[in-house]
Amino acid sequence: MKKILEVNSFSKVYGSGCDCCFAETGPERTNICPGCGSVVAAHDVSFSLHQGEILGIMGESGSGKSTVVKSLFFDEPASWGQASFYDNGSRYDLFELNRAQQRQLRSQRFGMVYQNPHLGLNFAISAGGNIAERLLVAGDSHYQRIRSRAQDLLQRTEVLPERMDEIPRNFSGGMQQRVQIAKALATDPPLLFLDEVTTGLDLSVQAAILDLILEIQHELQTAMIVVTHDLGVIRLLADRTLVMKYGRIIEAGLTDQILEDPQHAYTQRLVASAL
Repeated sequence: MKKILEVNSFSKVYGSGCDCCFAETGPERTNICPGCGSVVAAHDVSFSLHQGEILGIMGESGSGKSTVVKSLFFDEPASWGQASFYDNGSRYDLFELNRAQQRQLRSQRFGMVYQNPHLGLNFAISAGGNIAERLLVAGDSHYQRIRSRAQDLLQRTEVLPERMDEIPRNFSGGMQQRVQIAKALATDPPLLFLDEVTTGLDLSVQAAILDLILEIQHELQTAMIVVTHDLGVIRLLADRTLVMKYGRIIEAGLTDQILEDPQHAYTQRLVASAL
């Protein structure tokens, strides 16, 4: 199976940082350095991802799980570490790229679906316009081709064609997430990041969104990283799972293995609380 992503010793610190930041923080303590007050959002995070694989990252609020995907998507700079993205025979060292190179990967080879649709959609333009915006940035300027592509993507994500020219503000939360997914898929990216995409949605809407994600993964063989605190989402989507607490990975393995026989006391509590 083709490797898509390799992350080694990724760390992210908010604040000035000091020599004791990593030694004095951790899963059995806190993520706030007692020496300088910096927040160690992630430390020594390492994993790999292959084509068509869905990797789950789970943990409570403040665990650092969203920090990982936001740094890989260039929303935030990494503090330390290395991340390699493999695409069409080329290798990209993500944390060493300049802004232009980052924008190119974001617009063409990566997709992101945020928990808050306001972060992923332009609410001033139509649903179809959001998809067109991404295609234009990627270099396509043919009006009819763009409009046809937008219509196809919205239909695939079960947004009615007659609503293509409506602004996202008129849509429900679940429909906004569908438009976000359609926009993220516009350039057929090999890597998709999903950050708490079902949080705050009704259960029936959650189920429909999750079914859609699985359908896309099966059809397109898109590699995905799914960030969530919801064990139901992890159980349904993820092939492998990382469990994070206070910025560290405390458990990693096959999803079924982790959920059926958790080894770390924290994971055991998470699983027990969901029963």
